[in-house]
Amino acid sequence: MHALPHDHTGTRIARLRRERHLTQKALSELANIPYSTLTKVEQGVIPASPHVVAVCARALRVEVATVQGQPYLDELRADRLDVLIRPIREALDVYDLGADPDIRARRPEILHREAEQLCADVRTGNIKSAASRVAGLIEEGTTAAHTARTREGWLTLASFYRTAYDVAAKLGFPDLAQLSLARLDWAAQRGSDAVLGGMHHYLRALAYLREGKYRTGSRLVHLGLSTLGQADVDRERRIVTGQLHLGAAVLAGRAHDADQAHLHLGEAEQIAAETGEAMKVHWLAFGPTNVGVHRVSVLAELDQYGESVEAAKTTVLPNGWPNSRISHHYGEIARSLLWTGNLEGSFENLLKARKAAPQQAKYHPTVRETYAGLESAHRRLPDSFLSYGAWLGPAPAH
Repeated sequence: MHALPHDHTGTRIARLRRERHLTQKALSELANIPYSTLTKVEQGVIPASPHVVAVCARALRVEVATVQGQPYLDELRADRLDVLIRPIREALDVYDLGADPDIRARRPEILHREAEQLCADVRTGNIKSAASRVAGLIEEGTTAAHTARTREGWLTLASFYRTAYDVAAKLGFPDLAQLSLARLDWAAQRGSDAVLGGMHHYLRALAYLREGKYRTGSRLVHLGLSTLGQADVDRERRIVTGQLHLGAAVLAGRAHDADQAHLHLGEAEQIAAETGEAMKVHWLAFGPTNVGVHRVSVLAELDQYGESVEAAKTTVLPNGWPNSRISHHYGEIARSLLWTGNLEGSFENLLKARKAAPQQAKYHPTVRETYAGLESAHRRLPDSFLSYGAWLGPAPAH
């Protein structure tokens, strides 16, 4: 048997609550959630939604990652990913030391291709490849940027920093993700790129979304939109603007502000109608498909799971759409199907999430929480269900 039943989000909330000498009634009042919801989450009867996780973390005065159990260190060690984190952290720390005389940087066009390949690796779900290469490329890019002091050099370095953010966020290291974003902003300013500045605010907003700090995330979205107002009006600017609206929609959905969520979805939909599919512009995969995918997610955040499932039926993923986005989408569908009682359908979508991007799915809180919810339902599921749990994480030592 695997680890999830013994250490799911509900048990961690209960443990943190007891450490603070709070009753279930007291925590439910502090978190402003129904008492019955909290008791069922702690017992594992229902999975903890991102909203419940966020408000409980805030009430308990801990980080969301603490409640979710991230980073999943045993699994990272088993996959030999833990050893890749320290080099990334060290590479981020030399940003202001100038050129390293021991590093011979390659030509700018080669480093640019390397940056694009890292982004492509992340989008295909090959996190380990990106994580193993990004630290060395950051160090090389830092030397190249300080030596040439060109716009292109700074923007290539900013792209390396973005990959460091992607890796850290996907593996559950929020502090490293925040540091990567600070470095991205530092490089983007030297490259004088307003669109990249808007991208930085979007990625920061996502970081605050993961931490359950929706008001700060929303403020960053508005700052990003303001920053984009300084850029030339072109398709690239419109695409990043649309993506900011999608981020704002999810933030509003998770804060249970339906009016704002649908307002931002509408803005993004109008922009997507103009731009069409733009999968490789800043690797955002913006377009009508991404709007549809975000609608599925927003409806789930609003606890409208039946509507989320119906929206998923009309969302068709085109050929060539990024595996990382496909995996995330199937994870969201699995969550909604679980809440509507369709256990078999939920598990089928968890399998699709794993098939599309296994390295990402394994470390995604939604996938793990949905799996724990399926197991707590105590219904008969195929034998592959238990093997999926074994894949998610090794059994704890006793």
